[in-house]
Amino acid sequence: MSLLSKGSLQNLGYDVKQELHGGGYDDGYMAVPCLWGTQPGSLVQEVLSTGNFGSSTKVLDLGCGEGKNSAAFARAGCEVDAVDCSLPAITNGRNAFADAQIRWFNQDVLDFVCGRERYDVVICYGLFHCLRAASSIESIIARVQDATRKGGLNIVCAFNDRSHDLSAHPGFCPTLLPHTWYVSRYARWSLSHASDSDLHEAHPHNGIPHHHSLTRIIARKP
Repeated sequence: MSLLSKGSLQNLGYDVKQELHGGGYDDGYMAVPCLWGTQPGSLVQEVLSTGNFGSSTKVLDLGCGEGKNSAAFARAGCEVDAVDCSLPAITNGRNAFADAQIRWFNQDVLDFVCGRERYDVVICYGLFHCLRAASSIESIIARVQDATRKGGLNIVCAFNDRSHDLSAHPGFCPTLLPHTWYVSRYARWSLSHASDSDLHEAHPHNGIPHHHSLTRIIARKP
């Protein structure tokens, strides 16, 4: 078992594509039709339950995986761009959410051009800890914040530096930063959700119980 405690793996990592492959994500995508399931993440459900979204709402799901969060917004009538470097993930998403109108981009998030004040909602669910260093995470946060329209939302879910069991992710070296670090990046935004909690899960392709400490944020741009 690989059990990580606070401070033991800060600022570690490699190229984002290498990390996703090394962590066994592509193995999972190729082993089962929908590794992450079809239900959107809890923060996405929270946002969709409280807001009015439709065809005028532009959404970016950066590091979308198989696109379960993209599909939820698309089914609400939004215009959705979904970006991920994993072709197996995109392939699963196209099959699982064939009814959802999503523009898929099989591309490294570091190369994707987000634009300026282009999106009403930007989702970064499980992305930041896959980047190679704190500087890369900070750069992407600045980029997605710039891409968010005034009054728009950022939805963030990321591993933080508190506690992890990585036995289900062989070879994965996530970049682990404090919960307070993430919150501080949204100090000038209005936070409707900012939590630090543990997630206990087992992925369907290997069935190994494990846990992660997660930072979850919903922030509105002033």
